[in-house]
Amino acid sequence: MNELLKKIRLKDASAFTHSGKFHADDVFSSALLLYLNPEITILRGNKVPEDFDGIIFDIGRGRYDHHQKDSRIRENGIPYAAFGLLWEELGTEILGEELATKFDEAFVQPLDNNDNTGEKNELASLIGNFNPSWDEDGGTDEAFFRAVSVAGMILDNKFARYLGNERADKRIEEILETQNPEADSRILVLPEFIPCQKRLSETDIAFVIFPSNRGGYCIQPQKKEYSLNYKCSFPSEWLGLENEELQKETGLSSASFCHKGGFLMTTATLEDARKACQISLDTFTDEITLVNLSSDTSTNTLLMKLPELTHVKIIHKPLPDLPALDINGIYAEVEMEKTEWKKYIKDLVKDLLKTKPEAVYVDGDMFSLYPVVHQLRKKHIPVLTSVTKDGEKLIIRIPSGS
Repeated sequence: MNELLKKIRLKDASAFTHSGKFHADDVFSSALLLYLNPEITILRGNKVPEDFDGIIFDIGRGRYDHHQKDSRIRENGIPYAAFGLLWEELGTEILGEELATKFDEAFVQPLDNNDNTGEKNELASLIGNFNPSWDEDGGTDEAFFRAVSVAGMILDNKFARYLGNERADKRIEEILETQNPEADSRILVLPEFIPCQKRLSETDIAFVIFPSNRGGYCIQPQKKEYSLNYKCSFPSEWLGLENEELQKETGLSSASFCHKGGFLMTTATLEDARKACQISLDTFTDEITLVNLSSDTSTNTLLMKLPELTHVKIIHKPLPDLPALDINGIYAEVEMEKTEWKKYIKDLVKDLLKTKPEAVYVDGDMFSLYPVVHQLRKKHIPVLTSVTKDGEKLIIRIPSGS
C-alpha cells in the first residue's frame, strides 16, 4: 500500500480542495478519495489552512495541483490535472497496473485535457452543469457534493465494468484452451453469456452460442477486427422473422427469432443453434466493399493491391460539394447554422455507410474531408489515405483514437 493510500484510509482522514465553481477535475478527485474511504472528510475553501495536515488537491501548488507553470505533462502530450495526478498513484491499487493504464487513457485523460485546455467533453459538461446558475442564491458546497455523489456512482460502475471485462477475457481464454478440436472452429459454444466480441474479433470464430436467460439459446455473429461488418451473417431471408415463419424459412423446428438487424438469433435447442450457424457459414458470400472518397479514380488500382482486398468491390464517391459560403475578401464561412451543418455531415456519413464498407479511402481538400473523417473514426470505420515515401505512393491507415 503506497503512502497516499495509507493517508486516505486513516480513521480521521481529510482532504482539501478549492471552493467556488467546480469542474469534473475536483469533483472526480473527491469521488476517487471517497471511493477508497467513504469516511474521509472533503473540505473546500479559497486558501489552504496553514495547519492543514490532510491531502491537498487542485489548489495550493502542491503535488496534486496542476495550476503552476511547471505542472506535469504526460509523454503523449496530455497535461495532468488533479484527477490524473491522484489516479497515477491510486489507480493500480484499484484496477491493477494494466487496467489502470487503460482507464487513464480512456477516462481520466479526456477529463484532464478538458480541465487544462477547455477541449469539449460531454461528461465534464454534465458535471459542470451541477454548478448553481449565476443568479441563484447560496453557496456551491451543496451542489458540489451532489456532483461528487453522481461522479462516485460513475466510478463505481466504471471500475466494476473494467474488472468484469478482465474476468470475461480470462474466462474466454480458458474456454478457448479447452475447445473441442474436432468441432467447427468458427462456432464457439459458451456455458453462459460472456462479453467477448472484442477478444474474438482477433480469431476465426464467426458465431457464439450461449444459453438465453429466457430459455433456449442465443446466437451472435462476431465482427471482423477493425470493422463494423460480421465475419459471417445470417441469410437475409431470415432477418426479421420469428416462430412459424422463421421455422419454415430455416427448416429448423425450434427457431424462434432472428433480429432484423442480424445481430441476434434464438432457438429452443442447442442442436438447432449449431445448425443455424452452419447453414449461415455454408451459404454466406463475403463481399468486401471499400469506398473511394476522392476525385482520383486512378487510386483504385493501388487499393486493390492491399492485403486481403484483391477481390474488393470499390465504390467511388465524389468529394462533397462545397456548401454556400459567406465570403469576405479571402475569408469565408459556411452559411449553414450549426444544426444544419451537423445534419449535412451526418447525411454524408450515412450515405457512405449504406454500403457497409470495410474501410473508406480519402484524398482531397481538408475542408471537405476533415468533418467526414472525424465522424468515420468516431464510428471506428478504418480510414485510409495516401502518402509518398522515397518517391513511392503508399496507402496508409489513419491511426484510431480521439
